[in-house]
Amino acid sequence: MIIRAAAPEDHASIAAVVEAAFGRPDEARIVDGVRAEGAELVELVAEDAGEIIGHVLFSRMSVSPPHFVAALGPLAVAPRRQNRGAGTALCRAGIGACRELGAEVVVVLGHPAYYPRFGFSHAAAAKLASPYAARSAFMALALTDGALDEPLKVGYPAAFG
Repeated sequence: MIIRAAAPEDHASIAAVVEAAFGRPDEARIVDGVRAEGAELVELVAEDAGEIIGHVLFSRMSVSPPHFVAALGPLAVAPRRQNRGAGTALCRAGIGACRELGAEVVVVLGHPAYYPRFGFSHAAAAKLASPYAARSAFMALALTDGALDEPLKVGYPAAFG
């Protein structure tokens, strides 16, 4: 398995993986919408034997006062390939790429039992104002020291609805 940057020729395969992983087309539409907005920061695929088996998208959030905050999601792995490390590899590579781009924080609205393995926590998101802030699934990871010390208002790209 290799982790690599997504390419335009991967879009149909990505949509199929995302839809299969979530069992509906909504998240695949979000991926397309984020691309259409130009809000994608990092988009990676997991490929095995020439087949795309996983995908992750990190997008730029709107933030007030201005800070560089990335949103992780959606993360998808083909159902028959789940629980074999592709999602973990995609997340680790994507977080690293966000760090290299200079992102200060990564935010995720995801499974509270899954994302803490990467350092995300609901407590770290305590100073982030968002419509999702009360949910335990709303978590953050500081990539730079002090990045979560001041209150920030964060917003997802319009594609998230």
